[in-house]
Amino acid sequence: MKAILVVAVALALNGCSLKQYALNNVSEALANGGSAFAADDDPDLVRAAAPFSLKLTETLLAENPRHRGLLVACARGFTQYAYAFVQQEAEELEDRDIASATALQQRAARLYRRARDYGLRALSVGRPELARELHDEPRRAVAQFGVADVPALYWTGAAWAALIASSKDSAELLGELPAMEALIDRALELDESYDRGAIHTFLIGYEPARLTAQGDPVQRARIHFARAVELSAGGDAAPFIALAEAVSVPQQRRAEFEALLKQALSIDAAQHPDNRLANLVAQRRARWLLARSERLFTE
Repeated sequence: MKAILVVAVALALNGCSLKQYALNNVSEALANGGSAFAADDDPDLVRAAAPFSLKLTETLLAENPRHRGLLVACARGFTQYAYAFVQQEAEELEDRDIASATALQQRAARLYRRARDYGLRALSVGRPELARELHDEPRRAVAQFGVADVPALYWTGAAWAALIASSKDSAELLGELPAMEALIDRALELDESYDRGAIHTFLIGYEPARLTAQGDPVQRARIHFARAVELSAGGDAAPFIALAEAVSVPQQRRAEFEALLKQALSIDAAQHPDNRLANLVAQRRARWLLARSERLFTE
């Protein structure tokens, strides 16, 4: 009887380990599976498919809640989906249907919050005091992260920034700016070339709004622009659009604005398959912005 019991327990334990092994393998595959979407040439197809992919990732995460790869994938996926397919539609609707635009903006904010929270969970694995540390001493808190943490740092910071931007009337969120800045700045310090200079592209838009840095914010934005273009070998549309919106419009430089957007539109997305979808989404925004030139500039 004792021998039978030992065998039964051993088989049960082995079954658990096999299940966990399979779960980890599936989790790793899904966490690293974003390249199929990134290379797609049909944004509408991706828009329709993305919710299923995101919910599948969340389902796996419920079974494997401390899997950093899945947590980062959720932070990245919900941020990208909210920006490309919810926020952009909201902005395009503002002139025609303010009620629908407002509802979409609120939905985008909820998605950004979800993405931010997943990112913070990823960064907190093995660091149970991170939330308190980020609140109390954000620069000191992020010093513990290394190069391997750059994806989590970047996507958490990007989602956090988008959440704050979409909730400007929230004093609580505005008070979280130092933590968000610390995450992004640490990511830049560790690996400025991450994702073809994506951190520099983010900072093109953020530097003019940063309150704590020294020097001319426009000059800082232009330095990030030059580096983003260099790191992407001129193959990403996003830096050109970011500079057009963050610098050319506030400074009322219409000729520069239009030249930057035309440069973004001149990029052949097919020549950069690893970033094809992002370029197609960015070029849609470039066309929309060009169509709004008369509204954005006063003679």
